[in-house]
Amino acid sequence: MRTAIDFSPLYRSMIGVDRMASLMDAAMKSDGDVTYPPYDIEKTGEDNYRISLAVAGFALSELQVTAQPNLLTVAGRKPHREEKTSFLHHSIATRSFERRFELADYVVVKAASLEHGLLVIDLAREVPEPLKPRQVEIQTSPQTAQPERLKDHGARRAA
Repeated sequence: MRTAIDFSPLYRSMIGVDRMASLMDAAMKSDGDVTYPPYDIEKTGEDNYRISLAVAGFALSELQVTAQPNLLTVAGRKPHREEKTSFLHHSIATRSFERRFELADYVVVKAASLEHGLLVIDLAREVPEPLKPRQVEIQTSPQTAQPERLKDHGARRAA
């Protein structure tokens, strides 16, 4: 059962939250029991993250990592095997997969490596310099610094 959430109060006081609301809505949708391949997401620093996927049995040539703005897609494609193997017990997953990760604005993929059956993807949030918070100098104009009526009143006293 899915509960609908009304995001309209956010729209009254926040600009640009429509993307956030759609992300939350997508996250709440049930994709069934998608658990393959298992993965971890770590925060490794203030603006650094790491995704580790357990991809044992996949060769480097069978894996693909695609980075797009706000989306990271990791896919593993196993070639179809013609031979029929007779297993007494079979629980090692060798099926193809595609896993998508929604990325926040300015999160970029820094590196990806495959070692000991783990595909490790390092990410970092890199906010462009012009978009970082900055102090804005408050200026005054001559008219707002001293209103006209005060100027006239002061001139009359001096006369």
